[in-house]
Amino acid sequence: MSLTILVFAKQVPDTKNITGKAMKDDGTVNRAALPAIFNPEDLNGVELALALRERYGGKVVVATMGPPAAANILRHALYMGADESILLTDRRFAGADTLATSYTLAAAARKAGPFDLVICGRQAIDGDTAQVGPQLAEKLNIPQLIYVAEVESVEAGRLRGRCLIDGGYEIIESPLPCLLTVVAEANVPRPAGARRLMQYKRAVTRSELLARHGGRDYEDANVLAEEEASLRRRGLWIHEWTAGDLAVDPNRIGMAGSPTKVKAIQSVVLTGKGSKQVPPTDEGIAGLVHELIAEHILS
Repeated sequence: MSLTILVFAKQVPDTKNITGKAMKDDGTVNRAALPAIFNPEDLNGVELALALRERYGGKVVVATMGPPAAANILRHALYMGADESILLTDRRFAGADTLATSYTLAAAARKAGPFDLVICGRQAIDGDTAQVGPQLAEKLNIPQLIYVAEVESVEAGRLRGRCLIDGGYEIIESPLPCLLTVVAEANVPRPAGARRLMQYKRAVTRSELLARHGGRDYEDANVLAEEEASLRRRGLWIHEWTAGDLAVDPNRIGMAGSPTKVKAIQSVVLTGKGSKQVPPTDEGIAGLVHELIAEHILS
């Protein structure tokens, strides 16, 4: 059995030290204010895809929607072992909420298809909505397994997965193709392979190739075509698709297609009201316990 697996990943701002400067006046993320990283649970999604390819054979394609710099996470996926990568980049995609994002990703999935599996991380750390995966499955009209911690088997056109629920897990079977959203507990993402890193650090998008020649005003199409052909032969070409390549409705992408608007962001710092020292004696500990019971903190 051979599987064609499409993984959607996201480059996100590192939200560990987020401040009010992380948002622009229009309610979108100020990506320049924070370092960009590979969304953690999307790494778990890539790892699951690679593990399934090792078990069943096939191909892993990793795609992301973002600015040209998002190509960095695609190179990281290639370092890990992905076979192909796709960058969805266009100024018209900017400011997309989950509805507009899932619409664009669905168009990309159809263009990249056919596929047996679509894999996403459970959620992105910049939005924490966990909505894109399920919305994408709905737009592709395929079954979905969410909060997947393990894929037990893929046999006879059906996938059997273990999905986390409150207080435990449930086993779900689904026909292929289907979509999975993967949790951090599913695995430990493998590091970049040294040989693959040395090879794929040269992988580029068309925008990056143009930048080598001074930008989009470069006019020698023959030189570009020769370099692109050479990169493709060596597997060093990162596909770059715009809104025009996907033939999407401009009213359903980016801010134009996003009914969700962020009004404001506030940095909340939790501070203690005071402190109290308790002597490390039986009497001191007993007094603390009685005080906590009296204040209904312990019962």
